[in-house]
Amino acid sequence: MLNRLADIGVFFGPAGEGDLDEVLQIEALCFKTPWSRAAFTAELANDFSRFICARASGGPGAAGGGGAGPIAGFAIYWLVEGEVHLINFAVRPDLRRRGIGRSMMEYILADGAAARARIATLEVRTGNEAAIALYRGFGFAPVSVRPKYYVDNSEDALVMMLELMTSQ
Repeated sequence: MLNRLADIGVFFGPAGEGDLDEVLQIEALCFKTPWSRAAFTAELANDFSRFICARASGGPGAAGGGGAGPIAGFAIYWLVEGEVHLINFAVRPDLRRRGIGRSMMEYILADGAAARARIATLEVRTGNEAAIALYRGFGFAPVSVRPKYYVDNSEDALVMMLELMTSQ
């Protein structure tokens, strides 16, 4: 798949067990009620789950200075029965507004289209204006509200959907 961030040293790849410490750090920075290690481990073992990391090339943690560097963001999505369902998506706060989230979403939607998915769905906090704007920019539209969906503060979730173009 095309990786538009390669020129600035960010690439996408599948997550593995060895990535979970960094993923958990990002999760804790980004969410009031972070997922547990067990939840992430379950997604690694789930046959229909795709768990990707946006990783900087080189830098700290890179073998020999030219390999995989720190994780900039991650996404977990399911490909099930003609649907892409985004279940977790985060970019390190200090690396936001650099195109990483947008490129991850492009990657996810392209993967879904390649798998012949017909729709993409997600839930987002009604108060998360930045995320809603990102999703709207891809053509996602609100289809319903899940009242008191988030357990930490009983915030509603906005359910959004996008019809995907697939080749016949």
